[in-house]
Amino acid sequence: MSLADRCVLISGAGAGVGRGMALACAAAGAHVVIASPGENGEATAELIRSRGGAATWARCDVTDADQVRAAVATADERGSLAAVVHNAMARRSVAGPLADPDFTVLDEHVAVTLRGTYHLATAAFESLRKGRGTLILLTSAAGLEGSPTGAFYPTVKAATRGLTKSLAMEWGPAGITVNCMSVLVDSAAVQARFAREPEERERVGRIIPLGYLGEPETAVGPVAAFLCSDAARYMTGQTIVVDGGRYMGL
Repeated sequence: MSLADRCVLISGAGAGVGRGMALACAAAGAHVVIASPGENGEATAELIRSRGGAATWARCDVTDADQVRAAVATADERGSLAAVVHNAMARRSVAGPLADPDFTVLDEHVAVTLRGTYHLATAAFESLRKGRGTLILLTSAAGLEGSPTGAFYPTVKAATRGLTKSLAMEWGPAGITVNCMSVLVDSAAVQARFAREPEERERVGRIIPLGYLGEPETAVGPVAAFLCSDAARYMTGQTIVVDGGRYMGL
């Protein structure tokens, strides 16, 4: 599980799930590059350093290919690039029937989730090939089973699984593993949803067999660190669900 002398780049790690994964990977010994467009990326890096870890913030919007290449270059300077984790997500996820679509929302989801994956994958391929590294993408339960409203979000999250499998097959001969994580934890995004829809808090509590929402650092972080390590070398093309048992349909 050790990530000593290695570098892990995580997009969207300024807060929430991304920050939790960054903290766990740093605790495992990695130098973590926080690829985030906002100043909270530096806050995550400072938190890691305050715990004795190593971290660098690289200002990065994943929809901008030049910024992605610069972030990967920053990671290359910090050590062997062991993993790239694409956690960034679109800011807007508007619920509503597909019969009344707002295609600007779809465009943002595609740009961040799908085109962002393309930018990260192409920029990091050579570095990951040299280090026999890994690419980890983030999906969600909506991408596994759909959603009755806001179809754009589950659409791109389902597409993420297709990308994972396709890249796993294409990159396998190069020694690169590619996996996907579906997570449900007590993040800022979840709390925002509870604020909008108070009844959701009780409903989510009922449908999680373990009975509680895990914390990003302690629930998702160790799984991400495992996938970034040599211990997961024989796993590729898989979707790992970390949600307290919320989804069991695999």
